[in-house]
Amino acid sequence: MTDQPLNRQATVERNTKETQIRVSVNLDGSGMFKCQTGVPFLDHMLDQVARHGLIDMDIHAVGDLEIDAHHTVEDLGITLGQAFNKALDRKGIRRYGHAYVPLDEALSRVVIDFSGRPGLEYHVPYTRGSVGGFDVDLFYEFFQGFVNHALITLHIDNLRGHNTHHQAETVFKAFGRALRMAMEIDPRSANVIPSTKGSL
Repeated sequence: MTDQPLNRQATVERNTKETQIRVSVNLDGSGMFKCQTGVPFLDHMLDQVARHGLIDMDIHAVGDLEIDAHHTVEDLGITLGQAFNKALDRKGIRRYGHAYVPLDEALSRVVIDFSGRPGLEYHVPYTRGSVGGFDVDLFYEFFQGFVNHALITLHIDNLRGHNTHHQAETVFKAFGRALRMAMEIDPRSANVIPSTKGSL
């Protein structure tokens, strides 16, 4: 580890005519999670990221849910990505992270590169269109918003599964685990940017 204590924390507020969102993150937390978005299944999935990534998150979102959850989900991905980008000093991080996570019959793989270049490959063939009234297609919008603003390359693959809840949960648990690995400080190169370019 570095000689200095880490202070990888950030708060971001994002207000539009459609949503008002405030996100606080501590990338070196213990998985503490507070979330109020008005979208219960989304809250449940974000809880997986916090707990399995050991990331403290405090999220408050108010959106135009009388229309549908689209703007809230997408804008939360954007705001959370901005908070990660603000909190993370890329010096000394491992940069790459990956995880396979099973849940009963479902298995997902997530691979992350804190590359400074946004890119998303998302392959999740959900067997149903919704869980608990939540349109699972919106998870793509969440991850696209996160990727664009956290400036990462992200590959997500659900390898098998027939229970849509399990499919989604393995994706978000694996996302948390991969984030945790990629953001970890490598003690052998604690003050070095992990790139031949010298920047990320």
